[in-house]
Amino acid sequence: MDRRDSLKALIVGGISTSVLLDACKQPAKEAAGNKDNAKIPEQPDRMAEENLADRKIAEQPKFFTANEMATITLLGDIIIPKDAVSGSASDAKVPDFIEFIVKDMPEHQVPMRGGLRWLDMQCLKHFNKAFKDCSHAQQMEMVDQIAWPKKAGPGMQQGVAFFNLMRNLTATGFYTSEIGVKDVGYMGNTPNQWNGVPEDVLKQYNMAYTEKELKECVSFDKKV
Repeated sequence: MDRRDSLKALIVGGISTSVLLDACKQPAKEAAGNKDNAKIPEQPDRMAEENLADRKIAEQPKFFTANEMATITLLGDIIIPKDAVSGSASDAKVPDFIEFIVKDMPEHQVPMRGGLRWLDMQCLKHFNKAFKDCSHAQQMEMVDQIAWPKKAGPGMQQGVAFFNLMRNLTATGFYTSEIGVKDVGYMGNTPNQWNGVPEDVLKQYNMAYTEKELKECVSFDKKV
């Protein structure tokens, strides 16, 4: 089972963390300058208080720096890369989602910023470069040291905690996006055509439709 299948199983199977349960909010659309776009369209399926809260969050200054966002984008695409089925985490606007979430849930700000700083310091120590400037092989070497909690070596606990949070936020952002919903194959409520209880089942229970019921009920051509 690859990374995407594992994350999909997490979502579909309902084995979710508190982040997956609490962080499913509509990400604000990014705009130029130091603020997100405050003109977020009203969503008819949400309460007025929720729309107001989203607008207030969008009016806040950006939390992550450009360098931090670059690292978040790289990590997100490592966690959920593009494949034959759908796009990557960045294609699903996961970095924007994470920017929104850390402002909506400020308790994630210190762990995220501290984790990004820790990651860069580790890469500087081993490769003399920040994470975003490392080669893909170097980035994967670093990620492999913190992506598997039971295999992590001494001194890697902070990195493990950060990557767990990053992975949870990435999965939440991806699988609550349009791309992620299609990736899962969720169709929602869709109309179907039903011709009633099959005749063999009716006979099994010694039952039958009345002439009135047969005349009044819609019958669909099974060949259609």
